[in-house]
Amino acid sequence: MNIKILVAAHKQYWMPEDSVYLPLHVGAEGKPDLGYTKDNTGDNISAKNAHFCELTGLYWAWKNLEADYVGLVHYRRYFTRKEVRNIKAKKDQILCGEEWEKLLSAHPVVVADKRKYYIETNRSHYNHAHPAIGLDETERIIKEKYPEYSAAFTTVMNRTWAHMFNMFVMRRDLFDAYCQWMFAVLFELEKRLDISSFDAYNSRVFGFVGERLLDVWIEKNQIAYKEQNVSFMEPQNWIKKGGLFLKRKFFG
Repeated sequence: MNIKILVAAHKQYWMPEDSVYLPLHVGAEGKPDLGYTKDNTGDNISAKNAHFCELTGLYWAWKNLEADYVGLVHYRRYFTRKEVRNIKAKKDQILCGEEWEKLLSAHPVVVADKRKYYIETNRSHYNHAHPAIGLDETERIIKEKYPEYSAAFTTVMNRTWAHMFNMFVMRRDLFDAYCQWMFAVLFELEKRLDISSFDAYNSRVFGFVGERLLDVWIEKNQIAYKEQNVSFMEPQNWIKKGGLFLKRKFFG
């Protein structure tokens, strides 16, 4: 079983040594060499990284990487067995190749554990954090070009939980089908959306929208999946994060 899990990175950082993980320099076009595989070779959209985030790496894998299973994690965020507090212990919890083989033999798709918002729907959460036009225009594109996905889009947007981070591992045929649909939607969105007034953070709109499209695709196609714990490899200030969440919710 040939499994390749991209580790999206834009700078040098600690990397797991297991051969299933492929450190990938996302947005490598025009940037100094990090010593990782670059996303600007072959058929690529590396130059769009400022707006597509880690999805430039996903596109590169779709077009250039040969593997039976393909996935994406981040240099500071991995699928792990369980959550622990110590950073060294977190690294030790990262799933290894043998565990991935066992997991993927039983499940065609692995996604991050649900992120629960409780007092927010996916749509309201997005709109409190980003310009609403990004999601609104995506909805129009789906209605016009992919109407069979409209009901799933509505269902997902009304949920109070989501599988986030653009993180997953998929069987190759499913990965190809997902990328074909997702990038078609995002490239159409790119044509229609004027982001000239967006700040640097919100100009990453296509990466943010892509996060929400994963669940839409899964819902519409009734894809069987397994949820897996995700760990962040650095300390987090949960009081600060919670405060920012509530600030966006009530003050915009």
